[in-house]
Amino acid sequence: MKTIYNSIREEVEKHLKVRNSVLGNVSEWKRSHYIILSEIIKDELSDAEELKGGKKFEIGNTISHVTLQRFFENDYQDKTHNDLRFLKTLDKICIFLGYKDLNNYIQSVKLKNNEKELGDGLEFLTKMVYDYCATAFEFYKHFPEHKTEFFKELVFNGSPFLERTSQFSRELCERDFQLVTKNNRSNYEVFDIHLVTDEPDKKILETQEFWNLLFKVGETGEEHFVNQLNTQIYFIRKIDNVWKIWDNYNPDAGRLNRKVDTEQ
Repeated sequence: MKTIYNSIREEVEKHLKVRNSVLGNVSEWKRSHYIILSEIIKDELSDAEELKGGKKFEIGNTISHVTLQRFFENDYQDKTHNDLRFLKTLDKICIFLGYKDLNNYIQSVKLKNNEKELGDGLEFLTKMVYDYCATAFEFYKHFPEHKTEFFKELVFNGSPFLERTSQFSRELCERDFQLVTKNNRSNYEVFDIHLVTDEPDKKILETQEFWNLLFKVGETGEEHFVNQLNTQIYFIRKIDNVWKIWDNYNPDAGRLNRKVDTEQ
């Protein structure tokens, strides 16, 4: 409850009627300021729909400046919310803030926090996919050196994804493939990322990716193109409290390897 108290106090300070009064220009409120706040709240509660009828007589429609000063200046502990008078005061403050009551305010805060956590989580996962694609492009730029250690921060060691990627790329490196980046001949784009599965220790993301890569074989100068727009699915897991990519479904994985094999 302590964080709820702090949240309520902050919202009161940000209330339009409070900010547009003398209180909005004062850094530290004194007794006289709480008297003004009491009047502002009284005026708002007098017209509040939630206090029309029996509830007005149950909890009242005023809060004394003494109670307000105590609420803003005290560091309340969890046990405080068992006091019925204190709960009625919180109900009235929450109604002043535009909510039905304290419970409605608490539920609203929880919903906002959940949405924020989901947003933060999706941002983190999205960044992981972008980082992987940037790392993969950097990995190709070092061909024919086979530097799979580039992926260690993003992909689990021993994962199906790393093993498959390592196999396909090693074959190309052994054939002396080199990525052509001059004049932006090779590039990629990732877009339209969305969350498919959201579990405590597993996330699945679907992306649209466009890869335009030109490889040249070292000795012969033979050119091989990768030009593909596809949907990819990333399986991201949490192991030992660490999130990394575990697997990936790419319908075009190994296509260049198969193409080279058929040409030989």
